[in-house]
Amino acid sequence: MRNSLLLFILFLGLSFSHAQKNEILINELLNSWHHSAAIADGETFFNLMTENAHYIGTDEDENWTRNEMKEWSQEIFKRDSAWDFKLKKRNLYLNHDETIAWFDETLDTWMGVCRGSGVVILTKNGWKIQHYVLSVAVSNYKIDDYLKILEK
Repeated sequence: MRNSLLLFILFLGLSFSHAQKNEILINELLNSWHHSAAIADGETFFNLMTENAHYIGTDEDENWTRNEMKEWSQEIFKRDSAWDFKLKKRNLYLNHDETIAWFDETLDTWMGVCRGSGVVILTKNGWKIQHYVLSVAVSNYKIDDYLKILEK
């Protein structure tokens, strides 16, 4: 009985360590992705996404594949900074076998506070971004003003 309990505790500890390691790797991936945009490193930015990744931006027409976004942003990545999003908070969730994770994050951006959410998957080359959605956060207290702007 005692050996079974020790084995269970050891297994639990190893599992927890594995999950923690994946959370660290995923946070590093997302932080590197945002940083590569901040320093206009397009090669790294797009290599951190899967080949069939999708990026949904703040404009209603922005629903791009990775390659469409890469083509659209060529000139932007020639600048000193493509865009610079600073992380305020991130929540991360892993599926049971730790091959898929989803997240939501709050960012400080040139547009004000934004929300990002997405899916990352474990590939043979490590964790990669599969899907990302960026939206501008509008305070409930300011939504009426926002709606007036849309009417114009």
